[in-house]
Amino acid sequence: MSYLKHIRHDLQDMQAYTVQDAVGMVKLDAMENPHRLSPELQAQLGARLGAVAVNRYPGSRIDDLKQAIAMHTGMPEGYSLMLGNGSDELISLLSMACQLPGASVLAPEPGFVMYAMSAKLQGLQYVAVSLRDDFELDEAAMSAAIAQHQPAIVYLAYPNNPTANLWDAQVMRRLIAQVSAYGGWVVLDEAYQPFSSNTWLTEINRDPAANAQVLLMRTLSKFGLAGVRIGYMLARSEVIQQLDKIRPPYNISVLNAECALFALEHAEVFKQQALDICKERDRLAHQLKALPHVTVYPSQANMMLLRLTGDNEAATQVFNALKARNILVKNVSKMHPVLHHCLRITVGTSTENDQLLTALKEILA
Repeated sequence: MSYLKHIRHDLQDMQAYTVQDAVGMVKLDAMENPHRLSPELQAQLGARLGAVAVNRYPGSRIDDLKQAIAMHTGMPEGYSLMLGNGSDELISLLSMACQLPGASVLAPEPGFVMYAMSAKLQGLQYVAVSLRDDFELDEAAMSAAIAQHQPAIVYLAYPNNPTANLWDAQVMRRLIAQVSAYGGWVVLDEAYQPFSSNTWLTEINRDPAANAQVLLMRTLSKFGLAGVRIGYMLARSEVIQQLDKIRPPYNISVLNAECALFALEHAEVFKQQALDICKERDRLAHQLKALPHVTVYPSQANMMLLRLTGDNEAATQVFNALKARNILVKNVSKMHPVLHHCLRITVGTSTENDQLLTALKEILA
């Protein structure tokens, strides 16, 4: 008897989301905030967590966290928010909510892999539209695909992962209008907002009617709490009221909620960390541009793309050479044709970035 008899065949053909082993490595592959809390704040947080009633299910403290996030983001009037175990859970819940016969999800690619994976796991058609070679949205192709499929959800990451850029706002407005006209949702994924010069929340406040079908999704992972797993989504209250029906009860633990509340109470600390990362991003980009055989692309996130000249294995060769020096980055060169010869590098601490620069100088000499 097969142990896989009752496992969906399409699921057996999928690849699981994998995480690189980073033990003993300079970890520049996962867009994490490299800064830890000071010993003083660690002690304060430890005391807070030690006092949490872990013998009880999560209660009103979750509501306290939602109020704190609403204040932190400046949530518009008439909006509510829903919490998820990271953005991943919110993406899955959105696919579940739209699981109607013939429904589809559309996203530009390369992009966050969970858009496609969550759609396919829920049995939805997934429609991918390639970015242009300059990593901008291909408006004509996007518009044509939207007209053909009328997807229930269109994902637009702002900034995008892994290209780290903000897309043309005029193009986004036109696409949002097209999707809104037939009642579809546009999910603006702002996971990297702490490092960006812009947020679509400004656009929502400027023209709420034009953005009534927009759901704004963020995470505290890039804020500095990747291990805490808190994602959140802002949308009109009537939309959140429906989506909240499929959220698992107690999906946010009391410990995670308390960590997030503590972090928001010390938001200025994390703001300074983000400013340091942006400063290091600019320094790193400037020095990388001086290296031979390297093209560096502009970034509005805590990561950047490098393109290496050479044969088809150039990126893989540099990736392996960095790994041999205990530096872990992300090889995205085979992820999508527009990413040929590309590596994605997370901005680390000044020490980590110096180690990366030294290693690349040796490798590329």
